[in-house]
Amino acid sequence: MKIFRKTGCLHQLFGSSPENEVIGVVNIRHCLTEELLRIGGHIGYGIKPSMRRKGYATRLLNLSLEECQKLGLKKILITCDKENEGSRKTIQHNGGQMENEFVENDGNIVQRYWISIL
Repeated sequence: MKIFRKTGCLHQLFGSSPENEVIGVVNIRHCLTEELLRIGGHIGYGIKPSMRRKGYATRLLNLSLEECQKLGLKKILITCDKENEGSRKTIQHNGGQMENEFVENDGNIVQRYWISIL
């Protein structure tokens, strides 16, 4: 998987296959607004549906955590919907510890995870 970086206030990573097909995208937010602290967190990611369940999300999140470390971030917040088993497992596989969960106005349950970077 190749990684392409776009930097600025918001870092973006793009993972691609050897054929240069985009696999997924990650947004790294350097600081959190009140809303991002509640839902969203430091990292948001998405994997192309045809590329899911192949380990790409876990690898891309791991590379994102390395980028966070380079940015001087020590503790990373990531959120996901409770029903999103793939995202939950990806976060947990990368060391995510669930702090809490809350119910949004529409009834959706969101889980908040923290990952400490050494």
